[in-house]
Amino acid sequence: MKLDTTYNLQADTEPLDADKYSKTLQEYHRILWSKPLPNGKMFKLKKDKPTCLLYHKSELGDFVLSSDRAVATFSTWKRLEHIISKVPRDKLKSFINLTDTIGGVTNWPSNRIKNKQTINGARGCNGLIADRLDLTLECIRRYYLKEESPLYETFKRYEDFFRLFEDFKGYGDFFLFQDWVSDDYTSVNIAPPFDNFKSTPVPTTVDEYMQYMGYTVELVKARNRRVVKLGI
Repeated sequence: MKLDTTYNLQADTEPLDADKYSKTLQEYHRILWSKPLPNGKMFKLKKDKPTCLLYHKSELGDFVLSSDRAVATFSTWKRLEHIISKVPRDKLKSFINLTDTIGGVTNWPSNRIKNKQTINGARGCNGLIADRLDLTLECIRRYYLKEESPLYETFKRYEDFFRLFEDFKGYGDFFLFQDWVSDDYTSVNIAPPFDNFKSTPVPTTVDEYMQYMGYTVELVKARNRRVVKLGI
């Protein structure tokens, strides 16, 4: 299968959730992330049939991963209707479509630990993250430095997963997030609005939303370009 970075993966299963039901998305993930880890060992992923999960089992450990279309558009949020309704329809549609391409999708461990939230669930439910991928990456950066963040306790439950990548650079390089971080990996390119996790990161005006959208579009496009460069 040739990876198409322009393909709207949600179109595969509409109206069902592509993360749970798209076999195309499952295969994209399998192809992209079955590769050597920073320690040189192969992280080979296999399909968990009949679900759309992926799994890895070796001396590295047992891992079951689920897909996450990880970029928040806020386009269906009722409390943002007064903002979304003022965004040009063509720009909003293009933004939503882009976030449903592989550049806007990632994987997380899907197993619940001590019956607590998964990473995917915690990202969406925490009001200081609001399902934003850039803020999730900032939390991952802080996790590797053992610094507190709104997701620190969640990440600690999945330390075996994050250990695979050794450090934040290893994680970022593996999942093609190089354009989302500074060259030295000491910071994340965070779209406004953001005030260091002191209040909601959800846009509160049309201008803020347009700024967030424009910034995020460029980051997703950059990640798609990295997928294209892989030639797979």
